[in-house]
Amino acid sequence: MSVAIVVLTAALLVVIALLAGAGAAKLARLDGATYPTALTRAATTVAATLTVMATVTAAVSALCT
Repeated sequence: MSVAIVVLTAALLVVIALLAGAGAAKLARLDGATYPTALTRAATTVAATLTVMATVTAAVSALCT
């Protein structure tokens, strides 16, 4: 697999995680949460999204080899 494809895929996964975090923060603010609470929820969402994506990537790469 080309290094460029791996780098672009990693960048895409990070962007998706950041968008999920932004959505979580916006929903928290609409629910009446304070800014620190909304940022905490966003950070938790980003971390969870990246963890799930890393796990899925590891599982798929193990199946492909």
